[in-house]
Amino acid sequence: MKIVITSQGKSLDSAVDLRFGRAKHFIVYDTETDEFSVKDNTQNLNAAQGAGIQSAQNIIETGAEVVITGHCGPKAFRVLSEGKVKTAIGASGTVQEAIKDFENGNLKYTDSADVEGHWM
Repeated sequence: MKIVITSQGKSLDSAVDLRFGRAKHFIVYDTETDEFSVKDNTQNLNAAQGAGIQSAQNIIETGAEVVITGHCGPKAFRVLSEGKVKTAIGASGTVQEAIKDFENGNLKYTDSADVEGHWM
């Protein structure tokens, strides 16, 4: 399964970025092969608006089934849902720790956004 984790850096040892739309990077991780790639998200870091929507569209394009993040706003959540990408919130620590938490069932899917739009 292909999952995406919001990240402040470019490695599995990087901290999870708690913000979905304005995350610095997305780690695209394959749970079957343990291989990963990095998708840069700098174009959305300082966007005046639409960061969550554009980030969600970028995630859908990766073919991921799940996104793991700290928090997700309503517009991004809607786009992810429409793109058939499940969202798991509440991640913290490193990307590797978030992956393990997800695989161990410690991160649950959410059925709604957990923050208002433009949350920082």
